Amino acid sequence: MRPKILSVLLSRIKDIFLPIMRKKRKISGTREVLTQPTREVKVVSDFSAPEISQCPYCASKEIIKRGKRKKKLEVRQRYYCNSCKRSFVPQTVKGKQYPLKMILDGLCYYNIGHSFEESSRLLKEEYGVKIDDSTLSDWVKEFAPLCRYERLRPYALKLYSPNQMIQTTHLYHRQVYDFSVHRGKLALVLQEHQHSKFENLREYLEAIQSECPHQFFKDGARMSEQKVDFSMEKVILRNKNNFANRVAGLALQAVSDNKMRHKALQKFMLCNDSVTVAVEVPVYMDDMDLAHMQEELNFKIPLKIDKVLTGHIDILQVRNGAVHILDYKPNAAKGKEADTVNQLTLYALALSRLTGLRVYDFKCAWFDENDYFEFFPLHIVYKLRDRARRDDPAQAKMFEAIGE
Repeated sequence: MRPKILSVLLSRIKDIFLPIMRKKRKISGTREVLTQPTREVKVVSDFSAPEISQCPYCASKEIIKRGKRKKKLEVRQRYYCNSCKRSFVPQTVKGKQYPLKMILDGLCYYNIGHSFEESSRLLKEEYGVKIDDSTLSDWVKEFAPLCRYERLRPYALKLYSPNQMIQTTHLYHRQVYDFSVHRGKLALVLQEHQHSKFENLREYLEAIQSECPHQFFKDGARMSEQKVDFSMEKVILRNKNNFANRVAGLALQAVSDNKMRHKALQKFMLCNDSVTVAVEVPVYMDDMDLAHMQEELNFKIPLKIDKVLTGHIDILQVRNGAVHILDYKPNAAKGKEADTVNQLTLYALALSRLTGLRVYDFKCAWFDENDYFEFFPLHIVYKLRDRARRDDPAQAKMFEAIGE
């Protein structure tokens, strides 16, 4: 009896559940199979070097754009030279799996104080690519000759945290200027004996962040547009190649838009070199400042103003016992020297008045990847008089004896 009862129960169970199972199979067959979503890797598209003007092989200017070279994480512009019949990609840093912009950003994250792990996390958030800590460490070692701030990094971290290291203020002066100060670097540089006299510079950089007279920059005249007939007599304009050229040659390779060249170069120099303390520094000068320098200091400034003169210093450095005012000028050797000298001289005069530092302590320069031109602004506005030559008393007695 029991086996018959069990068989009857099993048959009834099959009759009940078998149609239900068949319906589920039909429904599941019409549904899409859901898979685990994959994280999309952010590819840097149209990542190219700045516009070039000549072939790197034959220096010919007969070059044209010819396609793009697609790599794993980036797309680069290719060029073709009609003279030597060679194609090239304008980048000196080659053989890298990752885009140069990502590498430079990794160096910036690390040098402002983040650890290798934290820097890798920030890069992954920005680019969507996982960077090993060992890879980032290799980048730091490879570019250490250009990133000289690395030797100051442990001392600066004792003063400020990574998030406090660089203080940035957005200035809305007809356009947006990102005025930034490297607080750790500035504090360490001013501890040196030859730079201790520049303490007023730090006070100004700290005060201008909260007390900047924005109305001057909205209504005033720009220093870069002033036509000043400064005398270039006895002015020594030195043309040399220094550290700034090498840094610019590296940083500007990661720029695809020429309008972003200044910002990219300023960011890299502020984070990675050992002397740049501020960028986009606002300066201004009114008619009272001009009258003081003309009448009290006897500076030769052939200029009359009816508005406040304003400007923004691209790069401000403290090194070798002087305050250096730098301006990046593409094709520096072919630019208008007189206009650039006028602009930088007015920057130096304004910063001297605002900080109370002597014009003697300033140097001005403009540069690009190949050239660096430097001069003393004091030689522009103040000319030394030709003093009468004094004879040595011993020689005078000798000539008197010969005459007798």
